[in-house]
Amino acid sequence: FVRLCLDKILLQCVLQSRTLSGADAINALRPFYFAVHPDFFGQHPKEREVNENSLKRLNGYLENLQKPGFRSFKPTQLTFYVREREPNSSNVQESFSTSGFRAVSFTLHTRDLLSTVLDILNSCSLSTDHVQSLNVNSQPHKEAKSAVNRPIKWDKTYYSFTGFKDPEEELEQAQRVETTLLSWLDDNEASAVKKLKKSLPLRKELERLKIELSHELQLSDIRWQRSWGIAHRCSQLHSLGRLAQQRPEILENVKGRTVVFTDRSGMSAAGHIMLGTMDVHHHWTKIFERLPNYYKLQKRLLLLEDRISQLLGGIQVIYIEELQPLLTLEEYFETLNSFYNKLRDSRLPFHPRSLRGLQMILESDRYAPSLHEFGHFVIPTVCDPAALQWFIFAKAQEARENLKRKEEMTITEKELINTSTERFSLDRLYKEPSVSSAQMIDCCKRLLEESLPYLQGMHLCISHFYSVLQDGDLCIPWNWK
Repeated sequence: FVRLCLDKILLQCVLQSRTLSGADAINALRPFYFAVHPDFFGQHPKEREVNENSLKRLNGYLENLQKPGFRSFKPTQLTFYVREREPNSSNVQESFSTSGFRAVSFTLHTRDLLSTVLDILNSCSLSTDHVQSLNVNSQPHKEAKSAVNRPIKWDKTYYSFTGFKDPEEELEQAQRVETTLLSWLDDNEASAVKKLKKSLPLRKELERLKIELSHELQLSDIRWQRSWGIAHRCSQLHSLGRLAQQRPEILENVKGRTVVFTDRSGMSAAGHIMLGTMDVHHHWTKIFERLPNYYKLQKRLLLLEDRISQLLGGIQVIYIEELQPLLTLEEYFETLNSFYNKLRDSRLPFHPRSLRGLQMILESDRYAPSLHEFGHFVIPTVCDPAALQWFIFAKAQEARENLKRKEEMTITEKELINTSTERFSLDRLYKEPSVSSAQMIDCCKRLLEESLPYLQGMHLCISHFYSVLQDGDLCIPWNWK
């Protein structure tokens, strides 16, 4: 029996030596990163946010696998939107978003980089052929793959005799025990408190910088498009402050405006000044110098919206930052102008002001009109005018009811956020843009039924997953158990 155990241990050591280095794992995952990287989802804010959050959790999982002596792990469920548009025949959970991207969900529960990389690639229907070209102890990929798919089956008496834990039994137990809010908070409260305390000085510095710059430049607000850390945000404000000291004359035209730190510089469709975080001061300076021209274009854009409204019976054309792609002023003007020309030529018989009080947004990546749950019409720029007319007439009453319900839900949501913040002595309670008002209301109602002393003084973010952010914010799914 001892001889048999030694032989099995030797064989297992040989198999486990077939592992990837951290750098090799990144190289092997390049096709996956290219398919899901948030920067390629600029026109799709919901999919971009989901991929960005999932990548953070994936990177944390990969880092843990590379830590010396890493033993315990928790199965991690991830969801990614993949740019491929054709469904595959794998057994992973997947669905198609309204924008046409494939949503892939899978659970990571492997203990080494090689099998983790293969699981990720296979789950997203990406080729694994290139993995064999990496230096995996000169072992053929075919053997490596078979080792992953057919691990050694240890007899139960081996674990009873040696006292080692059965990994299959551990995995089955972890999968049976569903993560609950209380158990997760119990496991992660200490880590969150530690990170939060460490971030407090930076949070105060960020608030100070924001107030000082807003007052000095007479800005309406300062925002961030993405969830950068506190240190990153402070650095961006310091850069803007230095530019204000060096070139105060070019910032005279920003009074009353909102500055948004994002991925590219310009003016947004909502009329906000966008400062690209990867751009140098030279690019920012050019944007500020061009502000008078942007303001002229914005006036033309507002006039164009009014003309479209007149052609469509008084329906209001709006732009919703949280739900639409981040467009520049020039891009949005071209979209509106193209739609206006099409409407003008069709001469639709809408009665003047018959649709006043209704709202619509334009989408360039859709082909059929729809009615959003918030009450606004989602109209494709390529929509057939006749089909558009009948759709609006048919859905007008439902749209008015949805708008009224949206107002009621907004009030209820704010009340529940305030009540929950006071009840649990939270420092802040907020949600990610991808969480709807209905989801937030349901989440807060159920939270108020619980006793949660862990949350006192914390920053709580309602999201779609569990996570502790780098600055100590607690993220919990809106549909927590």
